[in-house]
Amino acid sequence: MKPYKYIISGGGTGGHIYPAIAIANELAAQDPSAKIVFVGGRGKMEMEKVPQAGYRIHGLWIAGIQRKKIMANILFPLQLFVSFFQALFWWCYYRPDILIGTGGFASGPMLFVGNLMGSKTFLQEQNSFPGITNKLLSKKAQAVAVAYPEMKKYFPKTQVYLTGNPVRSTLLDVAKYRTKAYQHFDLNPKMKTIAVLGGSLGAREINRLIANHLDLFKKLEVQLLWQCGKLYFDGIQKHAAEGVKILPFIQKMERFYAVADIIISRAGATSISELCLVGKPVLLIPSPNVAENHQYHNANALAKKEAAIVLEETELTTHFEAVFSALVQSEEQQQKLAKNIQKFALPRATKDIVQHLKQIHAA
Repeated sequence: MKPYKYIISGGGTGGHIYPAIAIANELAAQDPSAKIVFVGGRGKMEMEKVPQAGYRIHGLWIAGIQRKKIMANILFPLQLFVSFFQALFWWCYYRPDILIGTGGFASGPMLFVGNLMGSKTFLQEQNSFPGITNKLLSKKAQAVAVAYPEMKKYFPKTQVYLTGNPVRSTLLDVAKYRTKAYQHFDLNPKMKTIAVLGGSLGAREINRLIANHLDLFKKLEVQLLWQCGKLYFDGIQKHAAEGVKILPFIQKMERFYAVADIIISRAGATSISELCLVGKPVLLIPSPNVAENHQYHNANALAKKEAAIVLEETELTTHFEAVFSALVQSEEQQQKLAKNIQKFALPRATKDIVQHLKQIHAA
């Protein structure tokens, strides 16, 4: 029997890239003969991260709509037109058995071509409120894997499976890394650690918030492990001091989560899936600069179940100090948040997704 062939398309941010890589790794582990190739956006983050994971990737000339920079969209119609022909070329070259879309700029043209050519397609929707692209693609997809309950209302004509988002296998038991993690980050194991997570590129408003409240953290006698993002590191590293550890990017996420006592984070879908799995008290600050405001919807889904505290950027100036201080000083609230967020964890996500892919093959 010929080996199965897959094209996985998704990217733009780590939230689309890392689930795609996790699916590829599980496919390869269960079927070493499988042929797996990625299609992403030229010049985007996936063009670096996917080869580092050991997979071939091809880039489409595509970018998303710029909501705040209207003039930057002049080339979008041409990019979209060209990207469809590029996607058609790669479909003809590989003739995949299944195309898998994890979201991002490139997944639209690639999976649209797959549907057009009669291929089987599979979507992985990370957020609690799907984007327009996945809603459109789902009309001809064989299945959609989702991370939140009650998602069938968005995909009425498609089989929808609650699997959760694929996460790194090293996060299944982060406690065992705790001792080494203190050494790795040069932190004091006797102090409470506040871990700040701004996403793979960093978050300007979170960085500004932390920088403006360094005196508060010192007063509360907590230490900071602050992931500020590569884009902001040069301007942020001046704040490094005893009890303030600043890094542009975290390579060992299991160690980052292991030392965290309280986490301040954006509300990207992959981040939330990881946070649910590690089960730590979380203060979420959704980014308002994302499609369909999906980070707010992701965060609110947890807040409704008392599984996270949510502050929007417009509330930071007036509410952060009081809310954060109360959280640090209340062990009871920390334990309640940690317990409730773990109820959302779906640790078998990647294996379940691959199982559904096998069922599509067999159909």
